[in-house]
Amino acid sequence: ERGGNTLKKRLLPLLLALLLLALTGCEDLDSADPLDELSQFYRQENEEPEPEPLTAFTLPYVSGETLDPLTTTDMVQQTVGQLLYEGLFALNERFEPEPVLADTYTYDRESRTWTITLRSGVMFSDGSMLTAQDVAASLARAKSSPRYGERLRCVNSVTAWDGAVVITLSEDVATLPSRLDVPIVKSGTESSTVPTGTGPYLFAKGDAGPYLAANTYWWQDQALPVQRMELLHCKDRDSALYAFSSREIQLLALDLTAASGTGVSGSGDYTDAPTAVMQFVGINTRREALADPALRRALSAGIDREGLVSSCLLGHGLAAQLPASPAAGVYDASLETAYSAAHYRQLLSEALGEEAQPLTLTLLVNQENSFKVSAAQEIAYTLSTDDLTVTVEALPWEQFTQRLADGEFDLYYGECRLTADWDVSALAKTGGALNYGGYASETTDALLSAALSSGGPRTETLTALWRDLLDNAPFLPVCFKSSSVLATEGVVEGLAPTETDTFRHLSAWRIHLSA
Repeated sequence: ERGGNTLKKRLLPLLLALLLLALTGCEDLDSADPLDELSQFYRQENEEPEPEPLTAFTLPYVSGETLDPLTTTDMVQQTVGQLLYEGLFALNERFEPEPVLADTYTYDRESRTWTITLRSGVMFSDGSMLTAQDVAASLARAKSSPRYGERLRCVNSVTAWDGAVVITLSEDVATLPSRLDVPIVKSGTESSTVPTGTGPYLFAKGDAGPYLAANTYWWQDQALPVQRMELLHCKDRDSALYAFSSREIQLLALDLTAASGTGVSGSGDYTDAPTAVMQFVGINTRREALADPALRRALSAGIDREGLVSSCLLGHGLAAQLPASPAAGVYDASLETAYSAAHYRQLLSEALGEEAQPLTLTLLVNQENSFKVSAAQEIAYTLSTDDLTVTVEALPWEQFTQRLADGEFDLYYGECRLTADWDVSALAKTGGALNYGGYASETTDALLSAALSSGGPRTETLTALWRDLLDNAPFLPVCFKSSSVLATEGVVEGLAPTETDTFRHLSAWRIHLSA
């Protein structure tokens, strides 16, 4: 209130001067122009103060919560862990595996055995040498973890033998390196809140709290943008977003289309990274009408994928007609068909027949995620015609998954994370764990197996599989989500994140604290 009175006192002389000027119509006043003074006053009042200069580069983390990369489910902790731990392989921008801790690797198809030798001279951040026993122990733990267990379901055993890691499989998977970007920790430290890793930084504690210090034993021996990164405790997503908007932290990786959390406020640099998280329309092929592949193909043609990503996911995704990220090196865009409402209506009319009764379908979606609900509503709108009505039913997660498990649905809007070898067996293979629609085809099963067992370039086997999936349409890929990395404006130069590595090409980064 006192501030309001002060404002009134400062404005009053200016307003009186304006009134006097208007009444007198005088043109010869020697004093300063009151209009100009008033304009300058408002400019001064509305100018934002210059932000305080940054003195440190700070990341968020959750104090007291584990940084074990094999068990943590917190995205903030996973981001910090990317600086502490490395895997046998890393996925590049095209989702291709590149060796990191692995040196050589061979696959014996007859015995279904991978043998991986390790890069020599690699040390953990405590100065001890990396061994095959460390790697085997981490992979064995990963196999039973919620985060990595599904991708390693084909692994029978992992052992250390003669300095190498030997992995035996239950099925022929020649693409296993695409799944081995699993972080490795030192055996015996896994029970610690911060297990020991081989990454460019290590976790340390000072008088002011924990921080990340440059790992002097890092085998890559590359220049780092800063020798120290501070850590700020953020208990949840909202507190991390507030810390970012207030410039307390300078970098934050998150999913901007997550089910919960507030939006982003404040200025910053935004960089998206393609992910292997596919959103799709699932189909109950047991339903009489939906048993016809022609109708399923028509439904696929009726989805405006580009428009949906733009309007419903706010651009944080890549439209896809194939079950692989368009950012992947193997993606074959020549198999796609451009969206056309007229073409969709033609295919739908041909599939339903001239004398068919109007068809009504229900599209299920889990109600907790507003972005998915919006996408489902957009799909229902574009699919609905005089001959077909699609309605959306948004359900709580438990009811949604129960309806799928019971087969009580026509269509559903789903999401799943694929491995980087684009294995969709869970969705399309007979009896697949996510094959709620009951699709079954011996031809598709054989093509799925061939795509995984193919060594070397996979173009031929993947193309054959994708043509089959486009023709039979057991599920309809819609898009692949993107994750986002927010950085304080002008601070980070060289940011080029991937889904699993926010700090990719870290040695090429330039951090400008003066910004």
